[in-house]
Amino acid sequence: MSPQDPMAPRRARSIAEFAERMAHFVSSEGLAYALAFRPRGDDVIIATYPKAGTTWMQQIVHGLRTGGDMDFAEISAVVPWIELAHDMGIDLEAPQKAAPRAFKTHWNGEQMPREGRYIVVIRDPRDTMVSFYRFMEGWFLEPGAVSADDFAAYLIDRDHPAGSYWQHLKTWWARRQDDNVLMLAFEDLLADLAGQVRRVARFVGIEDEATIAIATRQARFDFMKAHERQFDDHLTAEARNAACGLPAAALSSKVRTGRSGGHAGTLGPAIRARLDAIWQSEIASPLGFADYAALRRVLAAEAEEADFRP
Repeated sequence: MSPQDPMAPRRARSIAEFAERMAHFVSSEGLAYALAFRPRGDDVIIATYPKAGTTWMQQIVHGLRTGGDMDFAEISAVVPWIELAHDMGIDLEAPQKAAPRAFKTHWNGEQMPREGRYIVVIRDPRDTMVSFYRFMEGWFLEPGAVSADDFAAYLIDRDHPAGSYWQHLKTWWARRQDDNVLMLAFEDLLADLAGQVRRVARFVGIEDEATIAIATRQARFDFMKAHERQFDDHLTAEARNAACGLPAAALSSKVRTGRSGGHAGTLGPAIRARLDAIWQSEIASPLGFADYAALRRVLAAEAEEADFRP
């Protein structure tokens, strides 16, 4: 391919090139395979918008169900991504290391069946978009070629099968009080990891205190950073880089800072104002939450109330 070919094997240097590469990320056969998958009643499915804590929750769930197993090349080899399983050569019906079976998805609450048990992790949309941007730099994006503001604008405007951040949030919010749904906030995982892991354990059906302690320890930032290779999506990159027109070595990192609030020093005032305006129309108007903090407070209050139920 010529250097001018937008699909020449190199990282994207513009939003247009990025969109072209992303269009090849999931094959049509892979999408059909994912759509045909039907969860079992006891399956655990981690359902998040990208970069809202997916990998973190995969590690928590896998640690709880195995007592801390770390004998895997990359977390998505043992907690498969439904949408990408076919393209990674993963059989969604194959036996897993331990019960319950666990999967991840980025589909919204209207796209996923009622069967199964869902752990939904939400995150401040501004931090989510910055984290998504940082993750794509070095993998799909040539570092420095696209600004965080332009990337956030792309996420706002793109027509994606799973919908927007706000559609993902609204559709799962509508299901949050279903018996088979547990909704958590990324920021609460940061503030009280042990407490949130305990909530996940109760939801999954794990009562052993030693297992809960191990899963909590192995979900801490320093542990995951020390085992970063097992959380860096390198198996995904190996399976899909060529199809997306990316260099074989293109890769990124998921275990970055272990903090929240990074949007403040990254996104410009214009894009932050746009995100605030979209929140008002998409969330505040139909649901009544003035901002993400208000929604999170209600979620926390509901969780506290649930903890006191017999």
